Amino acid sequence: MTIYFYHLKDAYGDFSNFSRHGFWLDNYYWPTVEHYYQAHKFLGTAYDALGHRIRTAPTARAAAQLGRDPTYPVRQDWEQVKQQVMWRALVAKFTTHAALRQLLLATEEEDLVEDSPVDSYWGCGRDRQGHNYLGRQLMYLRYCLRHSIPLPNEFRGWPLSQG
Repeated sequence: MTIYFYHLKDAYGDFSNFSRHGFWLDNYYWPTVEHYYQAHKFLGTAYDALGHRIRTAPTARAAAQLGRDPTYPVRQDWEQVKQQVMWRALVAKFTTHAALRQLLLATEEEDLVEDSPVDSYWGCGRDRQGHNYLGRQLMYLRYCLRHSIPLPNEFRGWPLSQG
């Protein structure tokens, strides 16, 4: 049975990047994965201050809005690094919070799908034919945790035969 997640109030809502499970990474505290992901579009660029503003945004929704503001160009290599940015945040989130790690492991071998109706890259999109990279990264993380594989610094693809 496939496990779909998206809304925070749902059974697996804690898998969402908007869940308030903060973590320390890169010498800063990040309230959510969304804060980390959106800020890294700008950190180290001419818009570094925007990245720090995103980090301290009051909510994940506010962080997402700031990070998606078309007024500011994202870093030039964003398309090449965004999966690694997400991976680092997910590893930090799920290794910081034991209850989350247990929830992830309790999903056994089920497929995990971010049921986003608007995002066919990280989620499955409206037609459920999207890439579901968030679900893939979570399944890879679950696999590494379950088999006590040292967590790699980068996402290598899921299923493993692809990466």
